[in-house]
Amino acid sequence: MQNHCAAPKCTSGKSDHQPLFRFPRDAERSKTWAEKCQRKDLIDKSPEQLHRYYRLCGKHFDSSLIDSDAQNKVLKDNAIPTVFDMPSQPQTGQMKRTKEQTNNDEMESKERKKVKKSQADADKEDVPTVSEEENNREYLKSLFEVLVLLGEQSIPPSGPGDVKQDGLKSSNFQALLEYRMTCGDDVLKKRYEENTECCSPAQLNQVIEVCEKWIRSKLVEEVKQHGCFSLITDDLVKISGDWYLPVFVRFMDQSNRQWERFFGFLSFEGDGDTLAETLVSEMTDKWGLDMEQCRGQAHSYTGIHFRKIKAFSAKVIEKYPMAVLTLRSTSLLNMSLADGMPLSGVQLVMSTLKKIESFFSQSQLLQLELENTISMLYQDKEDRANELKEICRTSWTRQHDAFEVAVDILEALLLCVESVHDNEEIKWSDLVAHDALEISKALTDFEFVMALVVLKNTMTLTLAFGKNMQGKESDVHFAATSLNAVLHSLKEVSDNIDVYHEFWNDEAVNLATAMDIPVKLPRSHLRKHPSDFGTTQPDSYYKNHLSVPMVNHIIQEVNELFSEDHLKFLRGLSLVPALIEQQKSSEPEEESIQVFKNYIPNAATLSAELHCWWVKWSKKVKGETIPSNLHETLQLADVKFFPNMLAVLRLIGILPTLALEDSRNVAYKRFKMYMENTPDQFKSKSLALLNMNYDVEFDLDSMVESYMKTYPDREENQV
Repeated sequence: MQNHCAAPKCTSGKSDHQPLFRFPRDAERSKTWAEKCQRKDLIDKSPEQLHRYYRLCGKHFDSSLIDSDAQNKVLKDNAIPTVFDMPSQPQTGQMKRTKEQTNNDEMESKERKKVKKSQADADKEDVPTVSEEENNREYLKSLFEVLVLLGEQSIPPSGPGDVKQDGLKSSNFQALLEYRMTCGDDVLKKRYEENTECCSPAQLNQVIEVCEKWIRSKLVEEVKQHGCFSLITDDLVKISGDWYLPVFVRFMDQSNRQWERFFGFLSFEGDGDTLAETLVSEMTDKWGLDMEQCRGQAHSYTGIHFRKIKAFSAKVIEKYPMAVLTLRSTSLLNMSLADGMPLSGVQLVMSTLKKIESFFSQSQLLQLELENTISMLYQDKEDRANELKEICRTSWTRQHDAFEVAVDILEALLLCVESVHDNEEIKWSDLVAHDALEISKALTDFEFVMALVVLKNTMTLTLAFGKNMQGKESDVHFAATSLNAVLHSLKEVSDNIDVYHEFWNDEAVNLATAMDIPVKLPRSHLRKHPSDFGTTQPDSYYKNHLSVPMVNHIIQEVNELFSEDHLKFLRGLSLVPALIEQQKSSEPEEESIQVFKNYIPNAATLSAELHCWWVKWSKKVKGETIPSNLHETLQLADVKFFPNMLAVLRLIGILPTLALEDSRNVAYKRFKMYMENTPDQFKSKSLALLNMNYDVEFDLDSMVESYMKTYPDREENQV
C-alpha cells in the first residue's frame, strides 16, 4: 500500500493532509480512475493491483462526493475523480456538464459494457494466466508492504516469538502475512502452500536490507535537490552488542523550511585515524552523501569515546574544510563540555547525576523523601528550601546550572539516600535500597566532591554564554559577540590557577568535613601508584590532575566549537529584521556577511543589497509586524527580491547551532523514542531508519525492483 496520493505532483501528504481512497475493484471504474490520473504506468495495471497498492486523496473529488458526516470520510458509490488541475478548476465544486455530454457518456458506458460482456463470453474457456515473474513481484510487494507497516509503527517483525528457534512461524511478520492470506491474498496463499512458509528469516533480512538502502537513497536524493547541509551525530548506541554512531542531516527545502533527517547508523568499531577514515568513506561511498556540500558539523562527546569522536570531526574538517564545527542545539554547553572531559572525577560526577535522576524519577515517594530532607536542613531558610524543592521537581541534572544545584543539595541528597538504604520502616524494595547504596558510595567519595566543586566554579564562567546559545536569535547573536569576554575570564583563571584552586580546594574540604567525608586521594590512583599513599598531598594531586586539565579543556573546546568562521555565521543573524529594528543606529557588519561571499549568487551587489535590506527594516511602519526570528524572516513573501540575503539566511538556517521548530524536530524525537522504548533484543539499525523516516513516499514497485537487482539469483526471482 502506498501512503500517498497517486496523482502526479500531488502534495497533499506534506502540506495538506487529505483522506486517501482506494482505487475501486470494479474494472470499469478502476480504468476510469487510472485514465483521469494521467499516469501511463497505471493504465496497464489490473484493478486488483490498483485497489491494493494505490490511492487518490480527497483533493481530486468534488466535495459533494465525499460523505463528510461519517466519522471516517468515505466516498459515495460510483464516485469519479475530476479535480486534477486545481488552479484552473472552479471553486464552487464539480465541473458543470451539459445534458448532451452526460447522455453521450452514458451511451459510451453501455457500449463498453456490451463489448466487455462479449469479450468475457469469448474468453471463458481461454483465461490467460499471470506469469510467474508477475506473481513473484506481487509476492515481494506483499513482503515490503507488511515490513513498511510494521516499521512505521515501530513493531519488531521478529517479535514476540523466538526467531532462532521457530523461524518466523510465531512472529509479528508472519502473523500479518497470515492475515493477508485470510483476506484473500492468493499469491501469498500459493507461496505458503508450496513452501510451508511465506518468508524465511534469511529472506526477511534481505528485504529489510533492501528497504534500508532504498530509503537512504531517497534521503540522499532529497538532500541533493536542496544543496548545502550540515552533519550531526548523537551519543553512541549499542545495537546487537555493537557500537553505532547515529547520523542526522540538516538542510533547507525549496520553501525555506528547515529539515532534519535521520540517515542511519555508522559502525563504530576500530580506533584512531583508521576509524575516522572508515566513517567518512562509508558516508560518501556507500551512502552517497556529497560531503563537498557539507557546511557544518556537530557531535555529542562522551568521556570514553571522546578521542574517537574528536578524530572523526577532525577528519571531516581535513577533507572538507567548509564543514564548520559547531555546538548542537539540543546540547547544553556546560553539560557537553563536562561529558567530553576524560577525567575520572568528572566522569564520576556525570554518571552519578544520571543515577540520581533515574533514582528519584521512579517514585513520587522518593521525590517527597528528598524534599522533606531539604526542608529539615534549611529550617532557618524557608525561601531557599522552597526554591530548591521546586528545582528538584524538574530535570535539574540536565540543566545549565546542574553543578551549582548539586553542590547546594549535596548534603540533603546524601542524608536522603542513606535513609532509603537503611530502610528502617521497610518502605522501600531491596532494589531501591541497593540503588540508594550505590549513589551513597559515590557521594561520599572525596574525588566526587572535589570534581563537583571545581565543575561548579569553572562552569560559572560559561553559564550565561551557554544559556544564550540556547535562546532566541537575538540571544544567540549577543552570545556570538560576547565570546571574547568569556575567553578572557577563562584565561585569567588559567593564569592564576594556583590561587583559584586554593579557593576551590577549601570549599571542597569544608563541604566534605560537614558531611564526614575523609579527604584523600582517589582509590583508582592509589591502586596504580601505591607509593603515593602518605607522600602526595590531595591538594597538590587535585590541582594537577583536575583543576588545571579542566580549565585547559574548557578553553580548548570553546575555541574549537566557536571558531571565527562559526562566529561570523552567527553574527549573520543581525539580518533578522527584529535585530535590525533593535539596533537602528548601526547597519549589520558587512565584514561578518563577507564570510558568505562564496555562497551567494552575486557578491558584487552584496554591499548595496545589504544596505537596502537594512533601510527596509530599520524604518518600521506603524502597525507593521516585524519578523522576530530566522524562520519568520525566511517565510517573508518579498525575501526573494533580496537573493543574497536569502542565500545567507538559508545557510545560517542549516547550522546545527540553531534550534529547530518543534514541528521540524520530528526525526530526533522519534529517534529518542525508538531507542528508549524498543527492547534491546528488538532494536534494529535498519528498521530504525524506516521508523524515523515514516513520511518518505514508499514506492513498492521501486523497492521490488531494487530487491530483484540485488538478489537476481534467488530461486524466487527466477521465471
